Amino acid sequence: MTLVISLTLFVLAVFLGIELISKVPPTLHTPLMSGSNAISGITLIGALVSAGTDHRALTTWLGFAAVVLATINVVGGFVVTNRMLEMFTTRKPKRPVAETEA
Repeated sequence: MTLVISLTLFVLAVFLGIELISKVPPTLHTPLMSGSNAISGITLIGALVSAGTDHRALTTWLGFAAVVLATINVVGGFVVTNRMLEMFTTRKPKRPVAETEA
């Protein structure tokens, strides 16, 4: 019975996440994603704690998978934040190279 409840909650969370993300305008998506890096970092810490427990082999492997996925999420968030911040920096125009006369 617990498995059915857990799967039901997971499916509802997926649908809710899809609905929420699809309603966010593109201009707000990148700042919201970069702001959620802190939450992803907390998720990574929780995954590390879960992987470090010695209850069963299954929980260790699931914890390891959670660490990998949370790390990808954190790194991806920082990459997107960096790209967003590069859009706001001013670029210096390149000076033309002086040609030497022979």
